Amino acid sequence: MAYTDLTLPQLTERFGLEVRRQANLVRDLPPVPISDWLKESLRRMGPAALDVNTEKARSEFLIAPMLAEVREQLDETVSLFSGIDLNVDSERGLRGVCDFVIGLTPQQLILEAPLAVVVEAKNENIPRGVVQCLAELVAVREFNQSAGKPLNPLLGAVSNGNLWKFIRLAGDTATVDLDEYYLVEVDRIVGIMVALLRAGQADLAARSRSPAAAR
Repeated sequence: MAYTDLTLPQLTERFGLEVRRQANLVRDLPPVPISDWLKESLRRMGPAALDVNTEKARSEFLIAPMLAEVREQLDETVSLFSGIDLNVDSERGLRGVCDFVIGLTPQQLILEAPLAVVVEAKNENIPRGVVQCLAELVAVREFNQSAGKPLNPLLGAVSNGNLWKFIRLAGDTATVDLDEYYLVEVDRIVGIMVALLRAGQADLAARSRSPAAAR
């Protein structure tokens, strides 16, 4: 069993998740100015991705440039992985490939905790992608905990490149945003991820300065 095989009832039962739905989950996070590079990349490759209309084309031509922009916005202080194995607990189904993972260190050679954002690319069937993304968020939570670097909350997204849907995992509560964001809101989509990553970096820095962390 892998991330793609887990069902929502299995996730709630096996991992004690409470799944909620909420409007305006991340709507208050500010948009960010988008680079000319991303604007030009989406202008050039966006139509091709939509015309080809495969998961791979949308992932490479739309989603990947936006995540690269997130990394640039943070001065490359975060890591970005594409098509990476995240095998945490095979017996419970926490294994498989994540389309995209962003970590809070600049280490690009290996996955290093804490991981903060998971993005699942789907050509269609966004609801099924939400369940898969939830499973990957649980795996990220356990990956971070096993490394002694818990991070709360975590952010997930399911996207076909044009449409983005966000999920937040805080403790055992997973909240699925009722809102959907479209490519015309690229400054807000990037801003949502940048804001969460900055908050995670601030949390890590604060913990490293605490007396408990120094001992």
